[in-house]
This record gives sequence, C-alpha cells and structure tokens, in this order.
Amino acid sequence: MTQTGWTAGRSARALASLALCASVVTACGSASAAGRPVVLSYYNEPDSSPATQDAANACSAASHGAYRIVYNKLPSAADLQRQQLVRRLAAHDSSIDIMGLDVTWEAEFSEAGWILPWTGSEAQQVEADTLPGPLQTAMWNGKLVAVPQSSNTELLWYRSDLVPNPPATWGQMIADAVQLAKEGKPHYIEIQGAQYEGLTVWFNSLVASAGGSILNANSTAPSMGAPALKAMQIMSQLAHSPAADPSLSVQQEDQNRLAMEGGTAAFEINYPFVYPSMKSDNPALFKNFKWTTYPQVSTSLPLHSTLGGIDLTVSSYSKHAALARQAVLCLRDPANQLEAAVKGGLPPTLTSLYQNPAPEFVAMYPFYKDILQQLTTAAVRPKTPEYQAVSIYISHTLSPPGSISPASNLSSLTGQIRDALDQKGLIP
Repeated sequence: MTQTGWTAGRSARALASLALCASVVTACGSASAAGRPVVLSYYNEPDSSPATQDAANACSAASHGAYRIVYNKLPSAADLQRQQLVRRLAAHDSSIDIMGLDVTWEAEFSEAGWILPWTGSEAQQVEADTLPGPLQTAMWNGKLVAVPQSSNTELLWYRSDLVPNPPATWGQMIADAVQLAKEGKPHYIEIQGAQYEGLTVWFNSLVASAGGSILNANSTAPSMGAPALKAMQIMSQLAHSPAADPSLSVQQEDQNRLAMEGGTAAFEINYPFVYPSMKSDNPALFKNFKWTTYPQVSTSLPLHSTLGGIDLTVSSYSKHAALARQAVLCLRDPANQLEAAVKGGLPPTLTSLYQNPAPEFVAMYPFYKDILQQLTTAAVRPKTPEYQAVSIYISHTLSPPGSISPASNLSSLTGQIRDALDQKGLIP
C-alpha cells in the first residue's frame, strides 16, 4: 500500500474510533479519570502479518486512555485454539475479554453461556454493513452472538493456457480434466481430500450447491437426503477419474497449492492465498493462472461455497464487557478490515469495502467481485453445539474419497450425525 493510503487508513480508523468513544462517554471518561486504561485481553489466532497487532494498537490509541488491548496469540492449530479457550472458559476465567472464534464454534460457545449476545444499537451497527454469509456465522438461535471480523471462501483457479473457457459445473470440470489427460497435458483437479476439516468443507459446499443442507433449519436433526447423495457421487466420480491427483486422500490446501505451482494440475479449488503465492513462486505460470467462481453442481442451481473466517466475541466472564464491546467494534471497523485484507490476506466481511473498493484492495484482490458474490450466497457449515463431532463423522466417513459408496455412506453418516446431535455414540 502507498504511504498516502496508509495515512488515510489510519486517519479513518482514528476518526471512527473517536466517534465510537464519543458514543460511550461515561465508559471512556471514567477510565481516563482513573489515570490508567483498562487492560483488555484479546485472544485470537496467530497473525504472521502485523495487521492484528496494528489494529489493537490503533484502537487502544483512539480510545484516549479508556482501554489498552493486549493481543494474545492462540496456537496455530484450530483444535488447539478451541481447546485452550474451552478449558479457560469452563473455569470461568475472567482474564479473557475478547476472543476470535472460528466460524464453527459460535453455537457451542453461546449454548455453554461463555459469550455475550449483541443487542440494541450495537447489534444494529454490526448488522448494518455485514455481508449476509458472514452474518449467518455470527447468529445462533435467532440472536447475534458474535461480530464477523474476517471471512474466506474458495474459488476455482485454472490454467488458461490449458482451459481457455473455465467450466461452470463439477461435471464440466471433470470432463475437461479427462480430455486433458487423453492429450497428455497437465490435468489434475486439486482439492482437499485428506481426513480433516477440509474434506468436511468440500462435502458441505457440494450439499449446499445441490440444494440441500447437512442439518435441518433448526439444527435438531440431519437433513441430508438426495443433495447429500449427489455430493457423495461427485466426490466418488472425481476420485475414480484421471482428474484425481494420486495424493488426493492426503492432500490439504498447501499441498494443492504446491501441485498447481509445480505444473501438474489444470484446476485448483482453494483460498485466495494461492494467488500471491503463485505470483511469487512461479511467475511464468502466473501469467496463465486465472480464477472463476466455485463450480456449480448444476447450472440450474445456485453455487454455494463454504465460508471460513473469524468472528469476534466478548467473554461472559469479562469484568469489562461494555468496553470490550466497543473495542470489538473498533477492531473490525473498515480501516482495520482493509489492513487485514491487504497485509494479512483475509477477505473483509463489510459490504462497503467491496462496493467502494480501495485501490490497494483491488490490487491485492483482483477477484474481489467473485469473493463478494460467494460471500453473499455462502454456505455455512452445520450450526450446532455438536459441530466438532458432526465434522469428524463426515471426514472419517468420506475418507478416502476413493472408497466412498454413496448410498451406503449416506445411510451410515445420517445415523452418525443423528447420534452426534443426541450426544450418543463414539466419535472416531
């Protein structure tokens, strides 16, 4: 970003935060009068860029002594992040004020009483500019329980020298890959097929794109049915075709990236981080590295790509909940989300940043219109306090993709998910 851009960003952030502080004069004034700022402990995933720390510093400064945000990095692995937070919250640890939650944890944390709901004017402020998909992740039982800070969604990346016209559907993409294989050209479709959350994301996107959902509307029972069967059929079709990378059953996002950069693949389903990586690692191939929206199951059905991202929450045990809420609104304001997008590679959740994109955002995300489309029509992963069990059942049942038996797996997985919702059965 240019120096002018950063100066403008800091100024915008400061003005927004000043206005925010002005709206809570009593809280800000009392903290300043006390002579020292309230320390707000902020726990979030580790950020290799300076964006998260920059946001904490900027909001602390703009509060004019009301609070000072201390950013504490959680472990890199999502499971370990959740484990640390769950243990401390179960012990009613009051030293945690603000938390960044994976978009699949909100139901569990809310149902346990660990996070505070958002109401009144603060809830209206959150909802006003937030895209529909990310906003869904922050809801539980009809209540706003979190504030979307960042999002993520997979696109279809392809080589234009091999495929001048990108496929619109999974069937077309597999057919294109098979034809390339016959011609002796790079032809693999890179997708996350290992036994982990990425496989659950693949299945969830396919089920939603086939017109269904894994759970019913109120999350009390599995829905599955014909859309889930169609999803399994597509996964099996890919796994048994020449389009499948021989390493499909152990591949995750980074292995997909490396295979595409290595020149053996024609297609890749992956997150936007692959774009700057290809530009840096293989400039020659980058010239033909293009993108389009996530493949549809059918041209008669809308596409739905599963969301990732982080939602900010306030702990129920925080001694400074009112200030923590104000800090959260600052941490996810437009200036801070723009910096997180440009420096940290995290797609924003605010509509305004896409409708009136900054030049530095367009430069970093030339595919921002496709991101906007997918965040508007996004698929949210099953919303249930038992999500961890549901996800594990899915990834274990459908791994490896080459062993999927659609009809049989549909029956067994439906029963396993029902047991998970009823808190029965043994998790693999």
